[in-house]
Amino acid sequence: MLTKSPAPPGGRERPRPRAVPTIGDLSLAVSLRPFSADEYEAMIRTGVLRADDRCELLEGEIVEMSPLGSRHIACVNRLVMRLVPLVGASAIVSAQNSIRLGDYSEPQPDLALLKPRPDFYERSLPRAADVLLLIEVSDTTLAYDRGAKLPIYAANGIAEVWLVDLEADTIETHTDPAAHGYRKVRRARRGDALASPALAGAELNVTDILGTGTEQQ
Repeated sequence: MLTKSPAPPGGRERPRPRAVPTIGDLSLAVSLRPFSADEYEAMIRTGVLRADDRCELLEGEIVEMSPLGSRHIACVNRLVMRLVPLVGASAIVSAQNSIRLGDYSEPQPDLALLKPRPDFYERSLPRAADVLLLIEVSDTTLAYDRGAKLPIYAANGIAEVWLVDLEADTIETHTDPAAHGYRKVRRARRGDALASPALAGAELNVTDILGTGTEQQ
């Protein structure tokens, strides 16, 4: 994992370089600087970063993403199966693809509902203004998703994020974004229904997203 110094969420300011720690008795007089989103995309185009590297850019840091477990994959598949017919042509359902937030972040949410665009975002990645709803599915990554990614989403004005907590069997809905996080959080459990402006009046049942718990039996 390549890490760079953190910066205020939202990519509004260039993250500041930091000194490399002392290694043994040798103090290295160099500093690490953040990667911009343009540099990150160039690394992908030229093959420096490969599709199977599974990484994302957060506030100038290239972060290695955790491997996907079967439970995580199943949850994303359930969401895709239910959301595609639900939103129809009113939104593009984008699974585990990058969005660009500011000059220093390109996270890969597990699922995004995007405003329709004729080129399906071939010419450029979606920006914050294109996002109707983001969904993160968390098993071992809950602290990272909640502590690192959600503040960036909020600072960039993403209106709503769902955080699926597979370990707790709950789904958190985060709304009312502010500079340092979301001001409204609701926790839904099995049997509860989830609504969102992005769903145009439709609802999703929490159990339909989490699964019945008997799939592996």
